[in-house]
Parts: sequence; C-alpha cells; structure tokens
Amino acid sequence: MHNPDTPSIRRPLVFVLAGEPSGDALGASVMQALDVKLGGRVQFAGVGGPQMLGVVKSGGMESLFPMQDLAVMGVFEIAPRLPLLLKRIKETANAVERLKPDVLLTIDAPDFCFRVIKRLKARGVMVPVVHFVAPSVWAWRPGRAAKVAKFLDHLLCLLPFEPPYFEREGLKATFVGHPVVASSIGDGDGPSFRARYGIAPDAPVLCVLPGSRSGEVERLLAVFGETVAKLAPQFPGLKIVMPSVEHLEVRLRTACATWAAPVVVVGGAQKADAFAASDAALAASGTVALELAMAGLPNVIAYKVHALTAVLARRLLKTRYANLINIILDREAVPELLQENCTPENLALEVARLLDDEGARTAQKAAAFEALKQLGFGGLPPGERAADVVLSYIKDKGELQ
Repeated sequence: MHNPDTPSIRRPLVFVLAGEPSGDALGASVMQALDVKLGGRVQFAGVGGPQMLGVVKSGGMESLFPMQDLAVMGVFEIAPRLPLLLKRIKETANAVERLKPDVLLTIDAPDFCFRVIKRLKARGVMVPVVHFVAPSVWAWRPGRAAKVAKFLDHLLCLLPFEPPYFEREGLKATFVGHPVVASSIGDGDGPSFRARYGIAPDAPVLCVLPGSRSGEVERLLAVFGETVAKLAPQFPGLKIVMPSVEHLEVRLRTACATWAAPVVVVGGAQKADAFAASDAALAASGTVALELAMAGLPNVIAYKVHALTAVLARRLLKTRYANLINIILDREAVPELLQENCTPENLALEVARLLDDEGARTAQKAAAFEALKQLGFGGLPPGERAADVVLSYIKDKGELQ
C-alpha cells in the first residue's frame, strides 16, 4: 500500500537539442544510456529526429518542432530561412526557460545551439549546459576555445587530444570516444555480397566512395573514373562497388556506366557488406575514413576543393593531415592525395600498391586499429560515457538511487 508520507521518486528532466542526423544519432545514444542508468525514471524534451524520438522506453519525447528546420548550410541557403531560424531559436529558449530542465544537452549544430544558450544566459536562466562535439580548434580558429568556455559548463569530446584545448580556458572537457567505434560498420558479410552481385570470390574488388555531397562528387567522380581506367588493365576481372546515399544513386549509376571496369552501385544500407567484400578503397576525405578503418579495409584518401578555398585553408588550418587516422597517429599511415596531388596517376599508383601488396594492407590495418583504440574502441560506448557526464549534473541525484 502506498504511504502518502513517502516522497515520490522524482523524474529528472533532460532537454536535448540536436540539429542534424548525426546529432540525432548521438542524442539517441545518450538518451538510451540515461534511460538504462536511471531505470526509466527520466524525462526528455527538446528537438530531435527519428532516432531520438524512437529509442527511449520511458515515454520518449516529442520534438518541439521538426529537426529538419535546422538542417540548413551555407550563407545563400540560410538567408531566405533566417526568419524561421530566429523563430526556432526563440521557441527553444522559451521552452527551456519554461520547463526548467535539470540539464540542457546540446549536440553539434553550434550556429543554432550556441545562440540558444547565449539567449538563455542573457535572460539569467540557470541550467547546466553540456555540449556534445567540440569545435575543431585544433584544426583552425583556436580562439573559439576561450569563447565557448564563457557559456558552456561541460564539453564532450570525440577525439582524445581535444580536452586540453578547452581545459586550459577553464572549461571542463571529457573525452567520450568517437561514435564510429560503437557502429556495426565492421560487421558486413562479404561473401554474401559477392554472391548477390555475381562477383567471383577471387575477383579483385575496389570500393569507390566519391562523397555524399553533390560538390564532392562533382569534383572527384571524373578523377576516380580515370583512376579506374588506369587500374583495370593491371587487375584483370577488377570490379568496382560504390555505396551511395539515396539522393546520389541515380546520378552515380549514370556517370559510371562508361567506366573501364563493371560498377555495382548500392544503397547505403549495404555499405558494411560492400566494405567486407572489397580488397581496398578509394574515398573522399571525411568520416568514411573512420568507417573504413573500423571495417579493416585499406584505403587511399583523396580530396579537391576550389583553388581559392585551398589557398585560404592552407593559411587557416593548423594540422598537417586531413584524415583523422593520420591526425591521431601524427603520421601518414593512410595515403592522402589532396588538391594538385589528387591525379589519376597518383591515385592509381597508391591503390595498385594496396591491391598488390599484402604487407602494405596489413600495415595499414594495424595502424588504423592503433588509432581506433585511441578513439575509444574496446571501451565503454561513447553514448554511455556521455550519459555519465550528463548524470553528474542532474540535481538531487540521491533521490534516484
């Protein structure tokens, strides 16, 4: 029988704010971990996408407004939607002020999240703010570390070398690991993929990844096609597999129809199987480099930007490498061919070395594994580590035991 004199167990409220699909995935991992750690006795509010709205067993949350309203990039894209974005900033700040959450967890999307936080601080709203994904001050604009230290209480970092940049500015920062180490990208079924697409077990297979943005594909696809033309005579029976995001699939199929080796274009859902079926990869620089490392697939990284952008980047960037594997190891374990070095001749030479030389493949796999361990592979999942930090800011934790 319930004793009316016994105080009810309080359900803390965490307000979570994400502005893009990658943030939605991070938010879902933290919410799920908090839900488990608090035995379902937690409430969530905020802005998120399908992953955040669908994984929580303690009642979940409804998004304050569609997360897609915030998924805008570029000056020309933002300008016509500025009134809506300003409205969403105001609505979000009002909701936080009204709900008085125990913790405000903001995830990436700094242009939006930081404006919400600053508005709350200006109003004198006292709520602990934890931000997930550190600005890349180690790569460019190091002065941002001091700026974010003025309005954040805690920063969750994906990379092991990031916390000191912020701690020296007086901001608490915790390395939680990169989400790729908790992914299933390395669990693909190569033999079934080959059987499904009629690829012989002993055929050489190159996975080609020209990027997920239209601009990347525009700059790299022709170069990659010429690279394949140089490789095809060297490797009889060479097959190309190309995992694609949905909005580029038709474009890639059309563009690759004339390539010198047969090309199999598949949806992103088959990416892990495509990786497992391949012997090497040629990829645009980006997060996919970490996915390839997780899959144990040796690769060559390439990238091109507009010449003027490249000049500006060389002045601003503080790092010698583009690939996170190389940045973490502080050496070029994975070949990087950027800008003027991104030529079919150079790319073909490096890819051929990986296809020909088992020792080169083995050495790159070992180096990638070393970097992945530094990113948190083999330890607690990043979402769980992040949840522990958020939990430390929840008021009256004694009531939750």
